[in-house]
Amino acid sequence: MELIKKNNIQITGKHDRPILTDLVYSDNNKAKPIVIFCHGYKGFKDWGAWDLMAEEFAKKDIFFLKFNFSHNGTTPENLTEFLDIEAFGDNNYTKELDDLQSIIDWLFFANNKYKDNLNTSDVTVIGHSRGGGISIIKAAEEKRITRLVTFSSVSDFATRFPSGDTLDSWKKKGVSYIVNTRTKQQLPHHFQFYTNFKENRERLTISRATKALKIPHLVVHGSKDTSVPLSDSGKLFDWSPDSELLLVEGSDHVYDVSHPWNSNELPTNFRYVIDGTLKFINENEQAVSKRE
Repeated sequence: MELIKKNNIQITGKHDRPILTDLVYSDNNKAKPIVIFCHGYKGFKDWGAWDLMAEEFAKKDIFFLKFNFSHNGTTPENLTEFLDIEAFGDNNYTKELDDLQSIIDWLFFANNKYKDNLNTSDVTVIGHSRGGGISIIKAAEEKRITRLVTFSSVSDFATRFPSGDTLDSWKKKGVSYIVNTRTKQQLPHHFQFYTNFKENRERLTISRATKALKIPHLVVHGSKDTSVPLSDSGKLFDWSPDSELLLVEGSDHVYDVSHPWNSNELPTNFRYVIDGTLKFINENEQAVSKRE
């Protein structure tokens, strides 16, 4: 089966920055289930083995889309480095929700050139880490999403903000910095990140959104995740009305993948995650939104 790959399509969003998007699908002009993948914090669509993951889904006759959030700090010229640190500092959760909405809307455009390959009644969103939280909130809002998969997802945005003197210092200075462990860069968070959360706190409460889901939800987590505790996915599994849990024994936050990933083979644990996700999609093939 020949796979078609379209990289770095620039989709226009709401925030004056392109949403760079990759597509991978089989060349058969057949309407296919759609999978949209959302990267996590300090992530990007070209990280690690995400390309190999996309190919694995496409080989199963799925139309796979992955994208960069518009303010993740990468640029069209530098896809794997955070060189636009001002954009990174201006990012927030509602911008990421807007970007995901723009992706969904683009897929549903009547004049979408890929429409013959799209089964728009069958849309799965996969979110990794912070992207998992974004995916949950959007899946509770967007009736066109028919399945949800979360990889190593956070269960609460509020607890990830500082408090006390650290918060006061951030407010006073207007910016705080976090080290990117991979590149050792000092990446900024402008204080608007916190105020935007406070202004939209109800919408951005992941527990509320998870409990409101009306679609099948696969919750995936590694037992040795040191970035997001396994207990976060335990909460999601409990809150979600129609949930399955895929525990990856002995695996870390990214299922033993690293960046750059120079092998053509997937690590055993990540292969297990992909196979489990494909099984979930197949078992819920006829899933449709149960919303009125």
